[in-house]
Order: sequence, then C-alpha cells, then structure tokens
Amino acid sequence: MENMEDEDSIDNNINNKWENKTIIKETKQQLTEKDESTETLKNRWYNKECKIAIEEMKRPREKWLLKGRRENEQQEYHHKRKKAHKIIRNKKMLYIKNVTESTEED
Repeated sequence: MENMEDEDSIDNNINNKWENKTIIKETKQQLTEKDESTETLKNRWYNKECKIAIEEMKRPREKWLLKGRRENEQQEYHHKRKKAHKIIRNKKMLYIKNVTESTEED
C-alpha cells in the first residue's frame, strides 16, 4: 500500500516537472518571437546611407592603425567617425520623430 502511494507521488512529481518543462519551452518560444519583431522595429531607421557612412569610417581607421598611428590618419579617422555618427544620429532622430507623429495622428 505504501509502495503504491510512493509510486503515485513519483508519477505526480514527474508529471509536474514535465508540465513545467513544456511551459518553459512555450514561454521561450513566445519571447524569441517577440525579440525578433522588436529587433526589426528597433533598427528600421538604419538604412543604406548609415551602412555606407560606417564603411567610410572603417577605412581611415584601418589605415590609421596600419600606418603606425600618424596624426594625419588619426584626424581623418576622427573626422569620418564624427560624420558617420552624425548621419546615424540624424536618421534615428528623424525616424523617432516620424513614429511619434504617426502615433499622435492615430
């Protein structure tokens, strides 16, 4: 009789653990789907112009690092970096402005 109760409690314990495991998997799936959708929403402002600006910034940096960190290359890199960050900042700000305006209209 006692063995039957022990087996029942073990079965219940196993079933509870299995249910917890499936709940965790389902929640993980839902969170992953949400993360993917927010990722695309978060970076919609990043376009070809931003990508080109970043690539233009990388070239002078590589040149500066390869040529022994001369002053000319350093200045060129900092100029390109400043320009790239300005482009990215403006694109992001414009996107946020458009999104807020569209939500206000709705």
